[in-house]
Amino acid sequence: MQSSSLVNKLQYTNEYTNVNSVEIGAGRLSIEDVISVSRSNKGVLLSQAPEFARRIKSGAAFLERLLADNGVVYGVNTGYGDSCTVTVPPHLVADLPLHLTRYHGCGLGAYLDDEETLAVLVCRINSLAQGYSGVRWELLEQLAALVNYRILPNIPSEGSVGASGDLTPLSYVAAALIGEREVRYEGTLSPAASVLATVGLTPLKLAPKEGLAIMNGTAVMTGLACLAWRRADYLSKLCCRLTALASVAVRGNRGHFDPRLFAAKPHAGQNEAAAWIHDDLRGNDDEVIRLQDRYSIRCAPHVIGVTRDALTWMRRDIENELNSANDNPLIDGDAELVLHGGHFYGGHIAFAMDSLKTAVANLADLMDRQLALLVDSKYNHGLPQNLSGSCGERASINHGFKAVQIGVSAWTAEALKLTMPASVFSRSTECHNQDKVSMGTIAARDCLRVLELTEQVAAAMIMTTVQGVTLRQNLADANPTSLPAAVTDFMKNVAEHTAFLDEDRPLDTELRTMINLIRNGHWELYPHG
Repeated sequence: MQSSSLVNKLQYTNEYTNVNSVEIGAGRLSIEDVISVSRSNKGVLLSQAPEFARRIKSGAAFLERLLADNGVVYGVNTGYGDSCTVTVPPHLVADLPLHLTRYHGCGLGAYLDDEETLAVLVCRINSLAQGYSGVRWELLEQLAALVNYRILPNIPSEGSVGASGDLTPLSYVAAALIGEREVRYEGTLSPAASVLATVGLTPLKLAPKEGLAIMNGTAVMTGLACLAWRRADYLSKLCCRLTALASVAVRGNRGHFDPRLFAAKPHAGQNEAAAWIHDDLRGNDDEVIRLQDRYSIRCAPHVIGVTRDALTWMRRDIENELNSANDNPLIDGDAELVLHGGHFYGGHIAFAMDSLKTAVANLADLMDRQLALLVDSKYNHGLPQNLSGSCGERASINHGFKAVQIGVSAWTAEALKLTMPASVFSRSTECHNQDKVSMGTIAARDCLRVLELTEQVAAAMIMTTVQGVTLRQNLADANPTSLPAAVTDFMKNVAEHTAFLDEDRPLDTELRTMINLIRNGHWELYPHG
């Protein structure tokens, strides 16, 4: 058993918690709280408020009294799922959680990376901290220790249908707590028991409901959803900056983004996107080459705005799930109630992720169409074919961004293909006990893949638009192109990572650099938006 001061000790001694901590049990967590732990060196700290500790301990104490009085609680002294009618003899009750964790050790597929795993752990500990799961204080401490020491369960990404929660992937969290299976620690995959011993932790012996409490919830899909939300938020802003650059390159019409125009159609996110693009185009009010630009330029706020508006309700639903008790049954120690239900069902996350992947794929499609205009001399108003910077006779052997445009088309097509909703593919499982399931974790994984593909498209678009604007500025008959400082700084920074393309060269390394910059939120975009 861990001492009650364990997490406080970690706050001061562990290298990962030397820059503040996210407090668990003091109030609602946000998506940003999850991100701050999963992407930085922040740790978690259990609230020391007496009422929080009392509530956690009350649930565990009530459950202990109930079992001593021969009470019947699903998953505590009964079998699981369709086996709920099977009574477990009292002398075997203590063994039941261990069997639950072990028989669910059948996950396959790629393993969640460090960022994803940390997000899952934060979501799980915060759900259990709602005080309705009947777990002991020691379990919360052990979970916090995994986060703070960066002892990361090696979680396979496949095997959950999203109800009865993320059982199989979360069994790997339960296994790490008790010193079984493998964990990643300091860059090495090692047996969990040896890593726990290395940092001075003792494997936890699960109390009767604790295996079920850890596994029977939505932490995997919710953790992935938090990460997906952040990446989509950044991508939607980046699309605005790239639309502005594309408009400059093809000598587009700034009037398409006029606030007076958008006041007539009051979608908040659409107006936000239009205002950002309009501001980025300050100084570009020259004579209009084409009265109405093609849709991929003119209607960009309408496409991007869908994502911006959707992110608002998605934040609401993701954060509600993050701050919910989502296992079964719920234990109300104060009222001495056992509430059997289905809060492990991940329908809200499933719908949000199915919707987000569609919105994000539309961003890929938008950028794909913009890039196609940029590289085609029939539509780019005087720029070289494929935006090649080569001159003279060498222009005949240089092909600029020709192959990049093909790659963008491939990545976009794959992103669009993955937009089929996972949530409608419910399967009846487990002897028809789990006969309507959410598929929320599959939806979240699909969404992350769509984001990955769209970030690849955006990386190509960054390089292409900067090349296009540079070419436009270098044309002898072009008026000097004035750009706001934020846009100019953006272009200068991009140029530090990828040089002007005059002679053909492999671009894969530079594209990967751009992708990493996107994923790390390298450029500050519209800080006042």
